[in-house]
Amino acid sequence: MPEARTGHPDRDKIPASHGIGPGPGAVSNDHEEYQVLINCVAYGNGKRMSEIPVEDISDYIAKPDCFVWVALRDATPHELDQMQEEFGLHELAVEDARHGHQRPKIEGYDDSLFAVLHLLDYVAGELRKGEVSIFVGKNFVLSVRSHAEQNFHAVRERCEHEAHLLQQGAGFVFYALMDAIVDRYFPIIDALESELEEIEGRIFAKGGARANIERLYDLKRKVTVIKHAVAPLMEAIGRLIGAWSPAITTGCREYLRDVLDHLTRINTSLDTIRDTIGTAIQVNLSMVTIEENEVNKRLAAWAGIFAAATALAGIWGMNFKAMPELDWEYGYPFALTAIASVSGFLYWRFKRAGWL
Repeated sequence: MPEARTGHPDRDKIPASHGIGPGPGAVSNDHEEYQVLINCVAYGNGKRMSEIPVEDISDYIAKPDCFVWVALRDATPHELDQMQEEFGLHELAVEDARHGHQRPKIEGYDDSLFAVLHLLDYVAGELRKGEVSIFVGKNFVLSVRSHAEQNFHAVRERCEHEAHLLQQGAGFVFYALMDAIVDRYFPIIDALESELEEIEGRIFAKGGARANIERLYDLKRKVTVIKHAVAPLMEAIGRLIGAWSPAITTGCREYLRDVLDHLTRINTSLDTIRDTIGTAIQVNLSMVTIEENEVNKRLAAWAGIFAAATALAGIWGMNFKAMPELDWEYGYPFALTAIASVSGFLYWRFKRAGWL
């Protein structure tokens, strides 16, 4: 996975006075400056209030009917510690976000939730994996992206245009983020299905067995990566809308059930693709065996023809005195005719049998 921190052309610009600026881990290029802080916005009664400095977060989350939504990218330990202090995050959740490389999960800590989801991109036939850690409390949402170019600007715009849903607070934002991440899996599934259909169309072509098997195993690896992103998340959301049902997500259970339905569809598609890949591999190996058998039959047929010719030549090559055909005027032409006739007959038989 590429981990270079480069600027992103459609990232929101946050003034340096708004908290985290280009500190540790900041990288500049000719066009824009890399910023860890993407957004830090306060919302009240379903409407956007204003962008706020990080230092004022604790003041805003103390207000009634107000919550703060912060988005970070590739945050450093120092920046995570700052967020932990402002939001009162649990140290175990912050440690998981700091170390990264977590399996998808949703965990509860006192009156807050911590979720890890995998961000997947399919670029030029390569599957790239990133990660987002989401901290959700009664009056705050903090998302931390790691090693991913995807952004959530569309999610923020959607939430701000649906004020009646945004009034539900942090729970709805949590749903919207998960819904956007899961929906981005569908184009990847479509791309894998198209690639599999292309490989299936080449299975019966001669000479492409090795290339087909390599592509099938590469496709199987990609399916496994997506499976690892989907299966644990299905289990976690199932618990979230089931017996667990924390207060933060009480008003969004129907929406979370829709996310679970999407995950179930994706998981079913992955199982179908994986089964098809297994079948394709077996068919491909069978085709390899058939091609090898064809080669062996051709070799056996030619070996039989040359064996008959060699046998006749060997008989007349024995040094016995009492071999009348050796003194016959037409003995040599007869021998050549006999060898050619036997060889021709065998060739005809093997050709008719499909061995040649």
